[in-house]
Amino acid sequence: MHERSSVADLASSLKRELDRYPAGGKLPSSRALVERFRVSPVTVSRALAQLAAEGLVVTRPGAGAFRAQPRTGAPSAGDTSWQEVTLSADAAAEIVPRAVDAAGVLVTLAAPSPGVVEFNGGYLHPSLQPERAMSAALARAGRRPGAWGRPPVDGLPELREWFARGLGGTVTAADVLVTAGGQSALTTALRALAPPGAPILVESPTYPGMLAIARAAGLRPVPVPVDAEGVRPELLASAFRATGARVFVCQPLFQNPTGAVLAPLRRPDVLRIAREAGAFVVEDDFARRLVHDDAGPLPPPLAADDHDGVVVHVSSLTKATSPSLRVGMLAARGPVYERLRAIHVVDNFFVPRPLQEAALELVGAPAWSRHLRAVAAELKSRRDTMTAALRLELPELALPHIPSGGYHLWLRLPDGTDETALVGAALRAGVAVAPGRPYFCAEPPAGHIRMSFAGVAGPAEIAEGVRRLRAACGEALSRP
Repeated sequence: MHERSSVADLASSLKRELDRYPAGGKLPSSRALVERFRVSPVTVSRALAQLAAEGLVVTRPGAGAFRAQPRTGAPSAGDTSWQEVTLSADAAAEIVPRAVDAAGVLVTLAAPSPGVVEFNGGYLHPSLQPERAMSAALARAGRRPGAWGRPPVDGLPELREWFARGLGGTVTAADVLVTAGGQSALTTALRALAPPGAPILVESPTYPGMLAIARAAGLRPVPVPVDAEGVRPELLASAFRATGARVFVCQPLFQNPTGAVLAPLRRPDVLRIAREAGAFVVEDDFARRLVHDDAGPLPPPLAADDHDGVVVHVSSLTKATSPSLRVGMLAARGPVYERLRAIHVVDNFFVPRPLQEAALELVGAPAWSRHLRAVAAELKSRRDTMTAALRLELPELALPHIPSGGYHLWLRLPDGTDETALVGAALRAGVAVAPGRPYFCAEPPAGHIRMSFAGVAGPAEIAEGVRRLRAACGEALSRP
């Protein structure tokens, strides 16, 4: 049995037995619990630590564990209704109210009920994560001299150098700022580049987490449509002229959610159009390490082709490793770097040094390249499995593009389909999918759903999830 489930099971068993002991009464020894429940001493220690954290037991070194004193009655709740007036009054004075809507992000972070097939996730399933390599890297990092000291605010020089080499072009370590993951990097970039109330151009559809950041900062996202070859340059130029925006946020590689790759002929156009508008391009390169086996050579980041400091580049290690390895980067050249650095320092001080050291140990180990190759093969296999199952079971759902990187498919629903009803019916049938509406900052042209193939256990679960979705569609899809 997995260690984490063993700990949870033992903690539950001990909770049920607590009433046998008076307040202050001693629980059986760790050795007795090991023998009785046939678990390891580590499992016993962690289960008791969990009960102690919940205030149910008290552990005393050398003496054992004891039932805690019962809690007194909870104090009566205060009246927080005054906060509605205060928060609304703040918003009334703002040019663009800073609405914090995390719904589109929480869809991919919330854990569905047990037994639900998770097609809504945004991270690799634990079976795809390099858990052993990460654990070994963390252990080695903890033994490095000075590992628990204060790191440079820009990040460890060796890690900055590693990120810079990955970008190529003329980017150097001096242009790289280590951040606490990609979401933190995007937040810093948008705060640095646009004042509250300003318009920013975004791809349509686009990543809901970025839209949430923009709105929370009081920015006005303006959509620029994306097709199979990425953002359309003529519409981008028109949007800059119409809005006076000074920022364009894009994902040129395996765009979320469409999976599109910016076409080679469009890349110089995007940089030229932004430069002529006096604008920055925020390049969110989130999926470069999630390439599929059949992708072929990848185009370099836009930052590698940028000679005038137009591009502010964002990437992270998180998507290819674990949601808890929150190590990312910003790369920028010119005076904007100092502004990015200042905001990052004010918000975070620095990324914890042990995490940076662990990231260095991980990417420098032979296991890193093996992991990336294994993920590339597995993602392609899962993509093909999901694509085949959808074409067989749900030909009504349009799949205009099959990506060669990333971790999801973007499906258009038949005209007239109630997207919300379909997502709800799917959840009742035991499969969670991400609704398409949060990916649009204006009215969507049609209903969509996004389905991840990375967050499930394997092909059998993909097939079962599509079968359940087929049952849900029988209830919700519009038919002629």
